[in-house]
Amino acid sequence: MLGQVEAVFAALGGIARPIGWVTLVVFLAAVALDTRNRETARPVFVVAWVCFGAFWFALIYPFFVTDQSVIRGVGAVVAAPLSVAVARVIYSGQDRLFTLSRAIPLMGLFYVPFLASQTLKERLVLLVTHHTRWTMNLIGYDPPLVTKLPEAASAAPSWFDPARLDRTISGKELAFENTFVFFTDAGGTITYTIILACTGIGSMAVIGGLVLAVRAPPRRKLRALGLALPIIYVLNIFRNVFIGISFGHQYAHFFPDATVTLFALETPLRVSYIWADRIMAQSASVIAMIAIFWLVVHEVPEVLEPVEEVLYLLFDEELDLAEALNVDREPSEK
Repeated sequence: MLGQVEAVFAALGGIARPIGWVTLVVFLAAVALDTRNRETARPVFVVAWVCFGAFWFALIYPFFVTDQSVIRGVGAVVAAPLSVAVARVIYSGQDRLFTLSRAIPLMGLFYVPFLASQTLKERLVLLVTHHTRWTMNLIGYDPPLVTKLPEAASAAPSWFDPARLDRTISGKELAFENTFVFFTDAGGTITYTIILACTGIGSMAVIGGLVLAVRAPPRRKLRALGLALPIIYVLNIFRNVFIGISFGHQYAHFFPDATVTLFALETPLRVSYIWADRIMAQSASVIAMIAIFWLVVHEVPEVLEPVEEVLYLLFDEELDLAEALNVDREPSEK
């Protein structure tokens, strides 16, 4: 019985991406209708939010089990019913949460080009990999970069010759140097690969979507994005360096027995990765996003409105974030 339930959740994870595409299309249709007639757009927004809830529900299993990420898993658990709650509020006829409803597709449009275009994805991943490597070198680490480890040479480093790297990945469209190789004391190898999720584009999309969705002067919006997006990028490079070095050199090998059991790890070598990435780096990312949001609202306090509306759904209480963050809701134009 347990295996059947697990199979169902795994299957749901497999359809998360098509649900995501459908959700984005419905949101965009709703936004287009909202520019002409809100009441016509209202039921379409309701459908979009229900689809968004299904999208997050489908990601619960992959986040918890496949990605072994407690923070992302909990986020999906909260986001799924919260999306349905937003749909109910909009369906009830209230004029709440429409700014947030505009922000969601803008976040998607910010992210989707890198998801859909192999060229854009490759260039962004290579840029982040280059800056990650440069930063590693700056602090005294120089792991080689490869496209793929030869399967027959997983036990010993004697195969490795930087002058003769295999630059092709059989059966895959993307073949570029985005994998760092670290050698263990026992003669084995540990690899750390930079993928799209390691570029910070997701966090940039969240901030970008929120800022672009609110009604505020373009000059202040550009200032906010010009401040927030570079900070996210630089902090993400430091995050990659921390994870790569901690994992590659096993610096975060904390509570190995408990970690292996709790996360069902196949090898103790992944203990450092779980602690460096899934626990420490992801926790720090949440704190960093809160700090970046604080910087953004000082430029564009209008973004407080959709956030306060979400908090109202969560706590059933009107909260004044402007007062808590010492932000002037009507800043003087500069």
